[in-house]
Amino acid sequence: MKLSRGFLGLTTLLAASLTAASAFAEDAAPAAAAAAAAVVPKLDSGDTAWMLTSTALVLLMTIPGLALFYAGMVRKKNVLATMMQSFVITCLVTVVWFAAGYSLAFTNGNAYIGDLSRLLLHGIADGISKGNDVAFVLGAGTDNAQPQTVPETVYMMFQMTFAIITPALIAGAFADRMKFSALCIFTVLWSLLVYSPIAHWVWGATGWAAALGVLDFAGGTVVHINAGIAGLVCALVLGKRVGYGQDNMAPHNLAYAVIGASLLWVGWFGFNAGSAVSAGGRAGMAMTVTQIATAGAALSWMFAEWIVKGKPSVLGAISGAVAGLVAITPASGFVLPGPGLIIGLAAGVICFWAATSLKHMLGYDDSLDAFGVHGIGGIVGALLTGVFAYGPLSATDASPDGSSGGLHQLELQAIGVISTLVYSGVVTFIILKIVDAVVGLRVDAEQEREGLDIVLHGEQIG
Repeated sequence: MKLSRGFLGLTTLLAASLTAASAFAEDAAPAAAAAAAAVVPKLDSGDTAWMLTSTALVLLMTIPGLALFYAGMVRKKNVLATMMQSFVITCLVTVVWFAAGYSLAFTNGNAYIGDLSRLLLHGIADGISKGNDVAFVLGAGTDNAQPQTVPETVYMMFQMTFAIITPALIAGAFADRMKFSALCIFTVLWSLLVYSPIAHWVWGATGWAAALGVLDFAGGTVVHINAGIAGLVCALVLGKRVGYGQDNMAPHNLAYAVIGASLLWVGWFGFNAGSAVSAGGRAGMAMTVTQIATAGAALSWMFAEWIVKGKPSVLGAISGAVAGLVAITPASGFVLPGPGLIIGLAAGVICFWAATSLKHMLGYDDSLDAFGVHGIGGIVGALLTGVFAYGPLSATDASPDGSSGGLHQLELQAIGVISTLVYSGVVTFIILKIVDAVVGLRVDAEQEREGLDIVLHGEQIG
C-alpha cells in the first residue's frame, strides 16, 4: 500500500511539473532558436562518429561492465539482484534524462540549474526536421556559448550515459540489503535533484563552478565524488549487512569481477577521451593518460597489498585499476603523461588505504567500496588536477589561457570538491528519508539472510 501511494504521488508530481512547464518550453523555444542562429557551428562527421562510438563505450561501462564487476563481488544469493540494479537503473535514468534531466543539466537556466526548454527533448530535432543535419551551440545566447561539432541528439545521448552510470555506482555501497522499490524511487529522485544540478554547475554553460574555473574534464566531481559520498550516506543510513564482520562475505565469482573491470577499462576510453567532444589532440591525450594512470594505480594497489598482507590479490589488482580510472577522470584532458602516472600511483595507494584501513577504522559497511574507490579516488584526482594542469591543454571559457596548476587552481578544485560533498551528501540523506517514509529502505533480516535474488525477484542462479 505504501508502495502504491509512493508511486502515485511521484507520478502526480511529475505530471504536474510537465504540465506547468509545457507553456514555458513553448515560449522559450523561439528565443533559444533565435539566439542559436547567431552562431552557426559546422557539423564534423569525424567528431560525430567518434562521439557515437564513445556513447556506446560508456553505456558498455554500466551494462555489462559494472553489472558484472559488482555481481562478481557479492555472495551467490545476491548476484541476480545486483545485476538487476545496474540494468534497471539504465532503464530508469534513460527515461528521466529524456523527460527532464538533460534539460535541467544542459540548458541555460541560472548558475545552479538549467531551465525547462528541453523538457521531453522539446526542440532537439528542429534542425533535422528541416532537412539539415546540424550541430548545435551549448549555452546559445550567453557569454559562454560553446559551438559544438556534433548533433545535439548525439551530445544528449553521450551525457545520458554519464547520468546512467553515476547512480549505478552508488548501488555498490548498499549491495545485499536495499529494497528494489526503494532503489527505483531513489534513482529517479536522486537523478533529478542531485545529478542534474551538479552536472549543470560543472558542465553547463551558465554553471557557477564552470564560471569560477573548476576543472573537471570527464566527471571527477559530477560522477565519482558525487556517487561516492552518496554511497557513503546510503551505507550509513541503511546500516551494516546482517552478519557483517562475522559471516563469510567473500566474493562469489571473481572471474565475473575481472571481466567487468576489464569492460570498465575499455569503456573508460569513451568516458574520458569522448569528453573532448571531438576526435582531436585532446581526445588522444585523454586516452593516453587514462591508460597510463590505470596501469600505475593497479600496480601501486597490488604492491601496497603485497607488502601489507603478504599476497597480491586479484580483487586488489582490479580495484586498483578502477581507482586509477576514477582518479584520472577529472584530469584526463588537462594533464601530460608523466603527471598522469603520478595521479594513478597516488590513487592506487590512497584508495587501498581507504577501502581497507579507513573503512574498518570508521566502522561503516560500504559493501563494494563505492566511497573508498570512487569517492576517495575522485577527490585525489580532482585535487591533483589543480596541481598538474598543463596550460595549453587546460584552456576553458573561464580561463582562456589555461591553468598551469598551483595554489590558486588547487583552491578552486577544493571548492568544487567540498561543494559536491556537501550538496550531494545532504540531499541524498533527505531523499533516503523520504523513500524510507514511503516504502521503506531495507529488506528485513530474514529476507536478507535468504538472499535478494529469491526474495525480490523470485529467481536464482544455478
